[in-house]
Amino acid sequence: MVSDKRTNIFRILLIVIAVVMIIFGVMHGEVSIALRKAIKICLECIGIG
Repeated sequence: MVSDKRTNIFRILLIVIAVVMIIFGVMHGEVSIALRKAIKICLECIGIG
């Protein structure tokens, strides 16, 4: 019973931390940087970049 409660608290804490980190990354423009890198990698894989 106690371990179930701890597990649920741990899961909620991880979700909150993940949401905070996502918001932080979006606010600092990391989305465009990640997208730019992903496009570059994809173009190199197919031999265009």
